[in-house]
Amino acid sequence: MYPSRLACFAFVSLALAMPVAAAESEPILEEVIVTATLRPAASLEVPASVTVLDRATLKEAGLQHLQDVLPLVPNLNWASGSSRPRYFQLRGIGETDQWQGAPNPSVGFLIDGMDFSGIGMPATLLDLEQIEVLRGPQGTTFGANALAGLLHVRSQKPTDEPQQRWEASWGEAGVGSLGLVAGGALGEESAWRIAAQRYRADGSRDNEFLGRDDTNGLSEDTFRWRSTHRITPQWQADWSVLAVDQDNGFDAFSIDNSRRTRSDDPGRDRQRSYGMSLQLAREGAVKFQSVTALVDADILYSFDGDWGFDPDYDFTSQFLRDRQTVSQDLRWLSSDGGWIFGLYGLDIRETNDQLDLYAGETYRSLRSDYRARHAALYGSVDQAFSSRWTLTVGARLEHRDSEYGDTDGTDLAPGESMWGGNVSLSYRIDPYQRAYVSFARGYKAGGFNIGAVIPADRREFSEEVLNSIELGYKAEDPNRLWRLEANLFLMRRADQQVSTSAQLDPGDPLSFIYLTDNAARGENAGLEASVIRRVSARWQLSASAGVLRTRFLDYATVDRNLAGREQAHAPARQAALSAEYRHERGWFARADLQHVAAFYFSDSHDERSGSYNLLNLRAGYETSSWRADMWVRNALDDDYAQRGFFFGNEPPDYPNKLYVQLADPRRIGLNVTWTVH
Repeated sequence: MYPSRLACFAFVSLALAMPVAAAESEPILEEVIVTATLRPAASLEVPASVTVLDRATLKEAGLQHLQDVLPLVPNLNWASGSSRPRYFQLRGIGETDQWQGAPNPSVGFLIDGMDFSGIGMPATLLDLEQIEVLRGPQGTTFGANALAGLLHVRSQKPTDEPQQRWEASWGEAGVGSLGLVAGGALGEESAWRIAAQRYRADGSRDNEFLGRDDTNGLSEDTFRWRSTHRITPQWQADWSVLAVDQDNGFDAFSIDNSRRTRSDDPGRDRQRSYGMSLQLAREGAVKFQSVTALVDADILYSFDGDWGFDPDYDFTSQFLRDRQTVSQDLRWLSSDGGWIFGLYGLDIRETNDQLDLYAGETYRSLRSDYRARHAALYGSVDQAFSSRWTLTVGARLEHRDSEYGDTDGTDLAPGESMWGGNVSLSYRIDPYQRAYVSFARGYKAGGFNIGAVIPADRREFSEEVLNSIELGYKAEDPNRLWRLEANLFLMRRADQQVSTSAQLDPGDPLSFIYLTDNAARGENAGLEASVIRRVSARWQLSASAGVLRTRFLDYATVDRNLAGREQAHAPARQAALSAEYRHERGWFARADLQHVAAFYFSDSHDERSGSYNLLNLRAGYETSSWRADMWVRNALDDDYAQRGFFFGNEPPDYPNKLYVQLADPRRIGLNVTWTVH
């Protein structure tokens, strides 16, 4: 039985079995609180498609990075071409790279309120509280950077209870890590918490030319600080600091599409990320919230353009980026939750140096400077018509001014005003069942193409607008033995932004131009469903499924007509099935089986990935003071591609060919945790 069919079968079986409560079951499913919405709310009450990966799921299904748990989220995909995920697609919408020009993400990405949209590498898993994924346009909540949705990563909140926990890992491909989590009271009205970790891995590649096995390796250091402070009986402060240094290699492509590389100048994927957020909250008749956040990211991305060692065909490319963001969100809320009013500001500054080298000498360079200022006014009102019916109306008005200049002589200063919003109608069937229908309008800012060969009439592209309708149902057992969520959605994209590329010189693998156009229209439709079921005191099962149908409408380029074709990185099916066993004497085990259908790698060509199945296993033993477990990643040892490019890179004829970045093969390792009481 195919894994996708297996997951669907399990989903239906679990749903049908829900009304039957096992005598030995215990109501252990914790209430899920979503915090990335305008106000924190139970997932059951949110009229939108939301997936929350809680602390237990991250601990049991993850290993080191957000990348480990992404397959658990329906209709979420990501494009590699880097050492860690940066570019996400929700419901088939999102970027696959940012090579040149201004940052313009379709999927928002926050870590404790800090904006890492488009540069989401620092999402290491140590000591996280939960990861929230909001699918669909967030036109009221987050504006221009969340056309397709939002990922929000939250670290653990400090408590007064003293804690010290050590974690260590060992595994194949040079995996090794050591982490510390500690915290406790900080005076009478405050608490603190730190998390620090050093992680290393070889990267599952062998460079045959250099005789090394670490050219694609990972070197990641994480430090987080979080503290809470009760300033007065009405005022509360939450302070978060993040510093993540990821000095990773990038040697992932080879001419024969294997894990044996031959690069004489392996690449690097380094991101040094620093961030701080301060959240202030005041209680009262009118509540007040303020979130101030700063991010500084220093990024070096380089790769061997020819993936070989021929001295007569020796290309290397380097991108040096430095980004700073400052954001301020001010929000007023009625004490009864009836209305919200907010002001938002975001200042982004980014410098980008691109160097293309031949035989170690620079032959093409471009330095660019970019700045954008966003200002937004937003609000939302809830109106209950009865004990069952609630209407929510939200709107956001946003203005952006940007400035761009580079050493090619490009000098642009576009500005635009955009608006979005949502209307949702919720019906409370009973205290444990909700149905809703929602309409949303999302937007994404326009931009510009850079480079000396870009025609003047195609230099700029306009804003994209997305209109969405969603019908959903959510339910949970009164004793919290099971939880179910399902929804259908239809999205229409107007002036859809489409990124394509072309190679100008067959003998120069770095001679790409990247061009974003506005397609006339696009359509994305599908369904998402998830269920979790406490089968007995020892067994818990969960399943999720995503079905997606995407297509271009009325879109043609000079040499291609894409009307009716699926959009890139939009698999038609995704499914996940998880089983967890826990014995009262301390033994535990978990299995995660995931399936992803084939998808197009790019809108520039018609090459597709293969479908793949991923099985991850974990088993071990724990007491109140220590825990040890064995883990197996990709237990089926499935060879699947995370990224694909189609171009000519083999002299002397340079035939166009698909080159793919393969995921890691099967890996086995051991985790040990020791807690000091």
